[in-house]
Amino acid sequence: MKSKESRYLEFDFKIEPLQPAGEILIAELAERGFESFVENNQGVIAYINEDDYVDDILSEIFLFENDEFNITWSSKIVAQQNWNAEWERSFQPIKIDDRCLVRAPFHSKEDTTYDIVIEPKMSFGTGHHETTFMMLQHLLVEDLSGKKVLDMGCGTGILAILADMRGAKAVDAIDIDVWCYNNSVENVARNNCKNIAVYQGDASLLKNKKYDCIIANINRNILLDDISAYANCLNAEGILFLSGFYKEDLNAISSKCEAHRLQFEKKIEKNNWVAAKYVF
Repeated sequence: MKSKESRYLEFDFKIEPLQPAGEILIAELAERGFESFVENNQGVIAYINEDDYVDDILSEIFLFENDEFNITWSSKIVAQQNWNAEWERSFQPIKIDDRCLVRAPFHSKEDTTYDIVIEPKMSFGTGHHETTFMMLQHLLVEDLSGKKVLDMGCGTGILAILADMRGAKAVDAIDIDVWCYNNSVENVARNNCKNIAVYQGDASLLKNKKYDCIIANINRNILLDDISAYANCLNAEGILFLSGFYKEDLNAISSKCEAHRLQFEKKIEKNNWVAAKYVF
């Protein structure tokens, strides 16, 4: 377990042109252990725990070899509390389809059907990233009343929290990262959700589990590895929501789902990211 006093390395990447390079860079950095990202109009600021950093961590980054983009960066050591102050300055509330407000504890409450209070700390999932936003959109129109739900790769717990608010009878929230586990526990309590259980681990925890709905907002490679585990956990007429990948990856994701009797039903796209729904 990482100490709460751990120091972080901040990498400030300047990117020209910004998109789609910024999104691709975040995906590549996440695969190499970077935990948190702040996007701005010049590029991306990325954070990694000092204990996880190795000298060649930026080697073999695809974008650095691509002549279409000009990417420079600088780095410095920051304390965890400095990072928290940074997101507090930049984190703005968001509203999804005029029905769901996602805000920090220091933001004012507004008149919406669902009011979710998130303190992200080092975890992914404030609703600002396209993938989280689209998964929230899916959940807002899905009938979850009385269903058992799994939020795999829960991050801040934001999707599990909305599932609980939408009437799920029980929600399991799982993340492999201890920061995400602790942050989800805190956010679940902060939103007074009584039907969510949070666990630290990976797909190995799913053995002998059954769900009516599974939510997985992770990344392409992990999804492809774990779709079989998700399929084994779904009840008859179960629903699987997947995101964390680009539209170019949709065919590969759908093919893997079809191999496990999961049929594509619909998708949402936002800035080249996709959130797809599959059904048994």
